[in-house]
Amino acid sequence: MNNKTLPVALIQEADHGSADANLSVIEQRVAEAARRGARLVLLQELHNGAYFCQHENVAEFDQAESIPGPSTERLGALARSHGVVIVGSVFERRAAGLYHNTAVVIEKDGSLAGKYRKMHIPDDPGFYEKFYFTPGDLGFTPIDTSVGRLGVLVCWDQWYPEGARLMALAGAELLLYPTAIGWDPDDRQDEMARQRDAWVLSHRGHAVANGLPVLSCNRVGHEPSPLGTSGIRFWGTSHVLGPQGEMLAQANTDEPEILMHEVDLARSEHVRRIWPFLRDRRIDAYHDLLKRYRD
Repeated sequence: MNNKTLPVALIQEADHGSADANLSVIEQRVAEAARRGARLVLLQELHNGAYFCQHENVAEFDQAESIPGPSTERLGALARSHGVVIVGSVFERRAAGLYHNTAVVIEKDGSLAGKYRKMHIPDDPGFYEKFYFTPGDLGFTPIDTSVGRLGVLVCWDQWYPEGARLMALAGAELLLYPTAIGWDPDDRQDEMARQRDAWVLSHRGHAVANGLPVLSCNRVGHEPSPLGTSGIRFWGTSHVLGPQGEMLAQANTDEPEILMHEVDLARSEHVRRIWPFLRDRRIDAYHDLLKRYRD
């Protein structure tokens, strides 16, 4: 292994009923991934429990915690025990009535390397995140770690090329997306296929446009809705992409899985030399991007 090759692991999991149960499973999976050589481990979005945003209920705020706090302490001990960098996901309580959907990056010595607060917050049937999460205010700033400069974004951010681009412009070496996305079980099969294909395609676009590897870790399994509707069937399909959008590794759609791959970080330099998109950007002509819409 050369010093630009990074063994990564994506822990695709289902909900096991409680934060303690989920973190216990994560501890087992990270230990296994480390035994298999992983140096960077990516977890799914809001991995401590069920995806509670299927309804609006103030009682769900009781799950939120501070950063640093219980989850970062437990993930820190895990990272330190196995010598791996971990990217986790926490329902952050910043203050009474102020909460964020926050990714945390834990260094291999157990310290908190940094955090990213989800910037784009959805509000759709089954995904009522605006009720719970304040949009992030930390910007699109990569986090430096012993395994590289990580451009961490979260789920709904995956549909916005601006976030990926700004991470790339700040020197990110990898783009990482903890994710919770799935199907309405009542949708037609062709609609399900279009949605999943679009999701993968969006990540491939970020990889190509920025000449960077992309890691996306999704949850899996059916989670019923507290509202009595059909709930969400999370489609898994966690994946690792190369800097030309090539699919390097992909998980299944139905079961927990540890997805492993060795990412060649040196390829980005080569790809950007033959596809110099950053060189050819017309930064003098993009001012209208700051508008909501060009009327």
